[in-house]
Amino acid sequence: MPIERFEFPGSGGHRLAAALELPGSAPLAFALFAHCFTCGKDNLAARRIAAGLAARGIAVLRFDFTGLGASEGDFANATFSSNVADLVLAADHLREVHRAPSLLIGHSLGGAAVLAAAAQIPEAKAIATIAAPSDPSHVAGLFAEHVDAIREQGSVEVSLAGRPFTIRREFLDDAGEHNLMAQVTKLRKALLVMHAPTDATVHIDNATRIFLAARHPKSFVSLDHADHLLSNRRDANYAADVIAAWAERYLDARPPAATTGAPEVPRTVIVQETGEGKFQQRISVGPHQLLADEPVAVGGADSGLGPYDLLLSALGACTSMTMRLYAERKKLPLDRVTVTLNHAKIHAEDCAECQTKVGLLDRIERVIAIDGDLDAEQRARLIEIADKCPVHRTLTSEVTIVTRTAE
Repeated sequence: MPIERFEFPGSGGHRLAAALELPGSAPLAFALFAHCFTCGKDNLAARRIAAGLAARGIAVLRFDFTGLGASEGDFANATFSSNVADLVLAADHLREVHRAPSLLIGHSLGGAAVLAAAAQIPEAKAIATIAAPSDPSHVAGLFAEHVDAIREQGSVEVSLAGRPFTIRREFLDDAGEHNLMAQVTKLRKALLVMHAPTDATVHIDNATRIFLAARHPKSFVSLDHADHLLSNRRDANYAADVIAAWAERYLDARPPAATTGAPEVPRTVIVQETGEGKFQQRISVGPHQLLADEPVAVGGADSGLGPYDLLLSALGACTSMTMRLYAERKKLPLDRVTVTLNHAKIHAEDCAECQTKVGLLDRIERVIAIDGDLDAEQRARLIEIADKCPVHRTLTSEVTIVTRTAE
C-alpha cells in the first residue's frame, strides 16, 4: 500500500515526521493514530494496525511525537499537553491536504491523548483506544523508582525499554493536571475501548474506568492473550479488523460514487498476510474483500481460494461476462453460461499445437456449457467470443510484470 511521507510543524515549532498509509483506491475515511509512550510511529503495532485499516479503505496518519523517531526537538521538553496539541495540529494538516480525520486511534498513552484531543477535532466521530490509561500520570509508574529524584533534581535520565530518556519535573506536573475522566464524560462521540485482561503495563481497571465514564454509544472489546504492545501480529491484525468493522457505522464511510460516462480505471488489488496460519492472505479490491490460502495438503488451512484458483476464476468470470455482453448486444436467447476450468502442468512434447517443445507447460482446460434456445451457428459464435475475453487475451499475450520495493 502506498505511504505518503511528509513533515508538519508541531506545537513547539519543530518539524514532526509523519506517514500517511493510503488504501489502493480512494479512501473511505481518514484516521489519526497516536502511538504509545516513547514508541514512535513505526513501531510494530502502529504499522500493522495502519496497514490493516488501509487494506479496508481507511487512510491512517501516524507521526512521531517530539524528539522521537525522525521528528525534531528534544523528548525531554515534551509533555502530555504538547502531545495533545501535536495531535490537533496533525488533524489540521490532514484537513488541509486531504480530509480531516473522522476516526482517532490511540495506543497506550496515545489512547489517553486522543481522548483529550477529541473535543478539538470536530470532524472526529469515533475514537478507539488500545490499552490506554485512565489517567496520564499513570505513565510515571514506568519509572516509579525515579519519581522522587525527578521532583528533587528537576530532571533524571531513566531507562525505558532499554533506551535512555530524560524525564523532567514539568512532565510529571503536566500529566497530573489532566482530569481525563471529566473529558471522557463530555466526549459525545462513539467510543471503542480495547484492552487485554492480562496487560501487565496498564491494568485492565483503566479500561473499566474509561468505559464507565463514557456515554453511549460505547463498546468494549477484550484483547485476550495480547501483551501491552500488541507484539504478536495476530493481535494487531485483530485490532485493525475490529476497529474497521466497528467504525463503519459511525463514519458513514462509503466508496466515491461512480461518475456516469467516466472512463474505466483499473482498481488496485492489495494482498496482505493476515497472520492466521502459514499462508492465509486478505485480498482487498476497493470495498470488496476475500481470503486466499493453500490446501491443507501443502501446509495451508484451505480457508480461501488458492492462487491458481483465483487465476482460473478470473478467466472463467471474464469468459462468462464477455459471452453475456455479446448475447445481449445481439439479442440472443442465452439463458446461462457455466464455465468449468482446470489447470495442470504438462510436458511440452505432448502439446502438438504449442511452439515450445522442451520442458513443462501450463495447460488450462476450459469447458463452456451454454443453456438457451440457440441454434448451432449461435453457439459456435459464442464459443468464438469466449476467446476474446480480456483476461484470455492477457494470458495468451506477452505479459511484463514489473516488481519494485514499496517506499
